[in-house]
Amino acid sequence: MDVSTINILTEMGVSLAKLALKGTVTSVHNKIEIIKNEKNMETLRNTYNEIVNQLLMEREEAIRIAQAYKEELEKVEISDEDIRHLHNTVSTILEIVKSMSPNSNTQQLESFEQLKELINVDTLKALQLLGFNYKAAIGEPLTQVCAGTVSSLGRKKR
Repeated sequence: MDVSTINILTEMGVSLAKLALKGTVTSVHNKIEIIKNEKNMETLRNTYNEIVNQLLMEREEAIRIAQAYKEELEKVEISDEDIRHLHNTVSTILEIVKSMSPNSNTQQLESFEQLKELINVDTLKALQLLGFNYKAAIGEPLTQVCAGTVSSLGRKKR
């Protein structure tokens, strides 16, 4: 996990802790107890408005924190549909690379084929549950393999 993600999660955790420590229930209960014998309708209305506004603000803060956590989760989680799409795309790319360079390194193509077989729902979901960062582990090397293949094709034509 990179430093910026850790900082974001830390900030959200602090905000959530502050929200939890506010003691809204106790605060609301105390305000209601204080105004039980209040006869002035304006004071009652203002106090109830204050209570409702406080609850609404805290609800919005809790929703904001939950959405931020969800966004961070979505950065590292991939859906089954996305995995299937990725697998199909890699298969297509492999076929294109094979057709473009029939005399290329067979071992490199076999390695690419093995990598493609790792990209399936069961494998990626199991690894994800174990905390595996598949985007870094598969995406970055795949980028390097593709870059290397394209570079080698360019050098052969010169």
